[in-house]
Amino acid sequence: MVAGAQEGAARNRPAREAQHVRHWRPVPFYEFLIAVTIAAGISLATFAHADRNGNSHATAWGVGAFLAAGVVVPIYIVQVWLRRRRPSG
Repeated sequence: MVAGAQEGAARNRPAREAQHVRHWRPVPFYEFLIAVTIAAGISLATFAHADRNGNSHATAWGVGAFLAAGVVVPIYIVQVWLRRRRPSG
């Protein structure tokens, strides 16, 4: 009887696992365009700020902001904040 229960569970397992599989869909072009436009805007703003303030790695900050804004932009903001707090002299 135990063997029968295990066989039944094994038979139903693929059906249960299939319910948890996410169904991927292609991204519509307008959503892609919106995402790239937002990323480009964040990237340009980061680059412009870094360039205006004399940062020697402005291009790297801009490219990094385009590729991974959620990580790079907070790091850049902390870096700018720490530089401004440092006493000059």
